[in-house]
Amino acid sequence: MSADERRESVIRAAITEFARGGYSATSTAVIAQRVGVSQPYLFRLFPNKEAMFLAAAERCLEETRRVFAEAADGLAGEEALHAMASAYQQLIADDPEKLLMQMQMYAAVAAAEASGDHGFGESVRAGWLELFDSVNLALGAEVDETTQFLAYGMLANTLTSLGFPAGHRIWSGFYASAQPVS
Repeated sequence: MSADERRESVIRAAITEFARGGYSATSTAVIAQRVGVSQPYLFRLFPNKEAMFLAAAERCLEETRRVFAEAADGLAGEEALHAMASAYQQLIADDPEKLLMQMQMYAAVAAAEASGDHGFGESVRAGWLELFDSVNLALGAEVDETTQFLAYGMLANTLTSLGFPAGHRIWSGFYASAQPVS
């Protein structure tokens, strides 16, 4: 396996492990074990745990942007909105680690900020801004629509993370395309 392929394996393993354990509780040893490499080799690919986490966070945001872009391709306005909402619900139903990783990203950035590390969240914020901008373009550069779409998405993330099942009354205010996949 090439170094690039191994690096890709580390990013995928990091998403899984950080999604499950969060930044602080996840050791690089468990990531190395999942990939099947030694910790010293892991640190030849990434300088430190923070770099692994940020690569995993960046990948998670990239994949979400890709899902939105593919869903909205050739569509505009409300059609794009519903296509993206449905595609996102399918993404987190098919790969719940994407949702968990997002939630861990927010918690890790908030914890870093609270401890005075303001640099930790810079790349996550940059990735989130790219996500916002791509959704904004797909929705016709309507900032209010974009804000509402992403606000509903964050609420959907929270409700899904809390375990509210599809069909629960708490989802009744969501449009059908934004409701969880059963």
